[in-house]
Amino acid sequence: MTDERRPERHSHALEPELIKDSTARAEAEARNGLRQYDFAVQTILQALERGAFKLRISLILSLQREALQGISAYAGNFRPGDVEIKNSKHEPVGAHLVPELVEDMCDYVNGRWDEDRIALHLAAYVMWRLNWIHPFADGNGRTSRILAFTVLCNRIGFVLPGVPTFPDLIVDRRSEYEDALDAADAAWKETGAVDVSMMESFLESLVAKQLGDVFEMAGGRV
Repeated sequence: MTDERRPERHSHALEPELIKDSTARAEAEARNGLRQYDFAVQTILQALERGAFKLRISLILSLQREALQGISAYAGNFRPGDVEIKNSKHEPVGAHLVPELVEDMCDYVNGRWDEDRIALHLAAYVMWRLNWIHPFADGNGRTSRILAFTVLCNRIGFVLPGVPTFPDLIVDRRSEYEDALDAADAAWKETGAVDVSMMESFLESLVAKQLGDVFEMAGGRV
């Protein structure tokens, strides 16, 4: 079902526009989206072959670079200044705090990696926390969603089958996605505690949809 449309959130930072034409930019974003997904799958397979995964800043920067190559002057780099999110109440942290907070996010994931039944929680956590930090001038949402996919696949031990993938499924359920972000933001602001339960439930439904599509393609009845 198509999501009810509300004013779309997007980051606004002062940076030179490398592509001014809206159609050309949309085409570049589509190409880069495919490149970003292919890069993510490659990193997942490499980590699974090694038998070890650690979330590192270098991976996050690389995922963002794939999405913004040729589009943003800051592709593969943290934002050099402050940023605002239009149509959102959240005010991202100052640029000087970004590297430390991203490092803390990685520590949170790596420190809980071996806990039982943790995959959905960690994926939901990075999808929220990266958006909360908003470390990039552009591409924060895209990077957070593919990062969640990367974390989930590495934790369960295989590349999740099915298309569209859950990062793509969010496009038609954007209001639910933003509501889950808002709920986690509010919990953090009010208590200083991580509560991504709403995001976990949302992500669970997306994963079920992705896997259900595979079952239907095989001739099964959902």
